[in-house]
This record gives sequence, structure tokens and C-alpha cells, in this order.
Amino acid sequence: MRILVTNDDGINAPGLVALEAIAAELSDDVWVVAPAEEQSGAGHSLTLSQPVRLREISPRRYAVRGTPTDCVMLALGAVLEDHKPDLILSGVNRGGNLAEDVTYSGTVSAAMEGCLAGIRSIALSQVMMDYTAGMEDFSCATAHGAAIISRVIATEWPDGVLININFPPVLAADVKGVRVTEQGFRDYGNIHLVKRIDPRGFPYYWHGFGKEKPAPGHETDLKAMHEAAISVTPLHLDMTHYQSISRLKTALADLAER
Repeated sequence: MRILVTNDDGINAPGLVALEAIAAELSDDVWVVAPAEEQSGAGHSLTLSQPVRLREISPRRYAVRGTPTDCVMLALGAVLEDHKPDLILSGVNRGGNLAEDVTYSGTVSAAMEGCLAGIRSIALSQVMMDYTAGMEDFSCATAHGAAIISRVIATEWPDGVLININFPPVLAADVKGVRVTEQGFRDYGNIHLVKRIDPRGFPYYWHGFGKEKPAPGHETDLKAMHEAAISVTPLHLDMTHYQSISRLKTALADLAER
């Protein structure tokens, strides 16, 4: 099995080392194509206004001057053009990709791009106990990642579906099981902006985080993290809200034929 490994934290990120170790448990044919620099929050963006540079770092390892989506595109269209991967793994992200994070996440977006290309794709993220640089601990992901992935890829894999896995901020031995979850949602009506003043007297802002919305009766990715469980969330690319189609057809019926 050929595996493509990528991320959004960059080619030198410790989470990429963790993911390479996970991939090595599954295959001896592992290729890395990752951003040259951190691309967190890049979402599913493409680099269109300048050329995308690809540099070979070492055998089977490439750095891309671009976004995670660029990385997957260059991997499939250039590096592995003649022998596509069977599986794409993206991560392990430094921090969770939970709830609406998936719409911003470069980690998840790399998996989306692989999914669009018809390749089984999985995003992996580690919620941190300590976010201090150099103190990050990916041991929960590395201890459990390969076993979970091997089970997931053995299942039937529908078109247009990717898998989003999040590991809780606990030691590997303290994980309270693996749960198949729904995507949660936070209440961004309560978004928090931190205002600061720069040395020249001008204001600037840091993004804060909104409060989480409880979802009684729902097993969400957020709930799993709070309860020290690993979350496995299937996501699909079809964003159509089918329940609204008939209502909208009725509302626009007189405009349908002109």
C-alpha cells in the first residue's frame, strides 16, 4: 500500500514526524509532500497568483511553497503521477480539528482534496495538554493511530467521504475508548476577540474561541474530547441540504419555467 503523508503545520513539524511513524506501521511505501512553512487556517485554498515551488528534501520527502491543497495536487499530479497513493494521511495536527474547525483547517482540507481525487483520505489531529513550543505530546496519536486507521480502511468506503480523527489531550494509557462521532458546533455568537495596541498606538486583534453548544443526545467530536475518547468522524463533500430542496422548489416554482 502506497501512503501519501501531508499536513498544514509544515515539513518540519513534530506532528509530521508522528504521522510518518504511524504510516510506517502500515506500509513501507510512504511518501511525504508537505508545506515548506506552516499553513494553519489555510482551509481548502489554492495558490493561484504565483508559481508553486516543489523541492525534494530527501528521498520520498518533498516541501511545497504553498498550501496543503497545493501539496496534494502536486503529489498526485507530479511526484506520484505514475503511481498514485492508495491512502492519504494528513496531520498529525498540533491541536484539535473539531466542530466547525473543519471548514478552516488545512489538515482536513488536504484530506478533502484527496477525497476529491477518489483516494481514501484521513485527517488526524492531537488536542494538546500543553501548547508550549517544544512541549507538545503526540504520544496518544502515535500509540493508537495505526490500529484505528487499519480498522477504518478495512471498511466499505463510499465516494465523497473522508475521515476526521481527533485524539484527546490525555496520555495514551488514559484514553477512554474510540467513538464514532458527529461533527459538533460551537456558539460563535459568543466569539471573543482580544484587542491589543501596537507600539505605534494602533489596535490589532487576536481571534478567541466561542463557547461550545451542548448537543444533548448527540455523540459529537467535542463531547468525545471532553470525555478523553478518540473521535472518528466521517465527513462528506456533498454540502447540499436536501431537506430544503422541496421547500425552495415550491417558493420558486413560478420562476422555474420562463
